[in-house]
Amino acid sequence: MRRMTNLDAFAITKRWPAKHPDRIQLYSLTTPNGVKASIALEELELPYEAHYADFGKDDQKTPEFRSLNPYGKIPAIIDPNGPGGKPLPLFESGAILLYLAEETGRLLPRDPPRRAETIQWLFFQMAGIGPMFGQLGYFHKFAGREIEDKRPLERYRDETKRLLAVMDERLNGREWIMDDEFTIADIGMLGPVRNLIGFYDAGEIVEFDKLKNVPRWLEQGLARPAVQRGVKIPARPA
Repeated sequence: MRRMTNLDAFAITKRWPAKHPDRIQLYSLTTPNGVKASIALEELELPYEAHYADFGKDDQKTPEFRSLNPYGKIPAIIDPNGPGGKPLPLFESGAILLYLAEETGRLLPRDPPRRAETIQWLFFQMAGIGPMFGQLGYFHKFAGREIEDKRPLERYRDETKRLLAVMDERLNGREWIMDDEFTIADIGMLGPVRNLIGFYDAGEIVEFDKLKNVPRWLEQGLARPAVQRGVKIPARPA
């Protein structure tokens, strides 16, 4: 049972008051990094309260937000009932995924070798897929596309194709990254791959349709009810 917790010591709650201080507080957006946390929370069926950090209003640059994450990025959480019953603030999407999985004993294999292998693939996403896909999006769709020199675009396109090829090979004969077990490794990759062919509209230049396994993996991942809910959280305030 989650007990009532006073979160007044956290400055971020002054800007985003907690209506349910006994629940995990999530500060995020529906970006590839942001949805990692909301998908995990939905998959784990944990009680949480989502707060919309509006980057259009520079919410991430406010002292309140940076009191939780000095880097000014999302997602970030406060677990009011962390280890030892004390509130735990946490940022970095990979760290949040690991923490939630370890606290619940779900989405991360218990067998030590398989656990290490799952973390390996999560780090593969954090170090490669996340940064490279984001750079490709910048040079393909956003301000970077105006740059006359196309070598940066070509570099990130080629690196993205290489990363997708690694994923495709890993998924050969497997339902998920860790065989038949859906884990935080899959959650980490779903948002960026979805964004790549959706929001970035980069499917054609990375030859996504030529892949044998990643498209099937993405389709079945996005069909999961918890994922369908998670990619919409937090909703933009009316």
